[in-house]
Amino acid sequence: MSSRPPDFTRFRVVVCLGPGGVGKTTMSAALAIMSASRGRAVDVMTVDPAPRLLDALGLEGGASEPRPVPLDGLRAAKGKAARLRAMKLDPKGTFDALVARYAPSAAARDAILANRIYRNLSNALAGVGDYMAMEKLLELASDAATDQVVLDTPPAAEALDFLDAPRRLLELLSSRAVTLLGAPAGLLRQFRFVDLAARAVLSAFDRVTGLNLLSDVQAFVQGFEGMYEGFADRARRANALLHASDTAVVMVTTPEAGRIAQARQFLESLGKAELSVKAVIVNRAMAPLPDAREIASAKIPAALKRKLIRNLADFAALKERESRSLDALREAMPAGASLILSRELEHEPRSLADLASIAGRLTAA
Repeated sequence: MSSRPPDFTRFRVVVCLGPGGVGKTTMSAALAIMSASRGRAVDVMTVDPAPRLLDALGLEGGASEPRPVPLDGLRAAKGKAARLRAMKLDPKGTFDALVARYAPSAAARDAILANRIYRNLSNALAGVGDYMAMEKLLELASDAATDQVVLDTPPAAEALDFLDAPRRLLELLSSRAVTLLGAPAGLLRQFRFVDLAARAVLSAFDRVTGLNLLSDVQAFVQGFEGMYEGFADRARRANALLHASDTAVVMVTTPEAGRIAQARQFLESLGKAELSVKAVIVNRAMAPLPDAREIASAKIPAALKRKLIRNLADFAALKERESRSLDALREAMPAGASLILSRELEHEPRSLADLASIAGRLTAA
């Protein structure tokens, strides 16, 4: 474990992970503001369906493409102009744009976009949203005008699927199912009996329901013919981006014992996925407590003095519990990662100044 916090502003990509409800979205916005205030051009994206990040940055409504965040009053580094944009992922819009990019012709593009299977697939499947988030991250990070991209991911339970999306897409594109469904009838004898049985079931379903499911699925798969390599190449590049040396994976948690246990499990899973965690930020950490002797020597009424001493004892017990949780987290810290404390702000962040204050309070544990 490193004793010094990393300089988050130097990374090309910062990926914020963590359990739900620990302030991960707030921390993503705070880290983005930190980089922007030092003169970097920053894009911050959330894949959370709730628009909390946009709200935190003062942007009303949705924003499926990066929108400028007004930074009035935010002090930037001397001689440098701050630039910050924010957006919320639109999985279907990103998928449509990807189809338009790789379709061999306008007719092929229109056929795919109009296909019933594609329309349901691009709207419904969580896995599609995961991959489209990685696709959008790759697009933002490839923009030469952008110095840094900060990504606010789903809660930890879903984030591993999200991070694994490029690999799963590569497996899908090389799977037997895609080959089977896309094969013309004349090639069916090349497949095993179980493959033929699967197609027979779909065909029987079509005859009973009249939905033409097999033909729609086959048209969907064949419509992507010639585009798979483009998708596979983007998936490989997205996977490489996550593992790049200038990508910082940052875990966000809070000091409660249950949250620390979740963070330890998540760190173990990230290690198995060979993703290097640069820092763990413990949000809403308690501030240092005053010395009891200061209260004892203070010139205040005795009754108030006794009440303050009792309150201090209660806070000291909470502080001791927090210290034990941090010790447990230290035991699970990956080599080279920094453990960072973010002190309690004492109120919900409501402005850019509050977010900047959170970023400014980050200290090594």
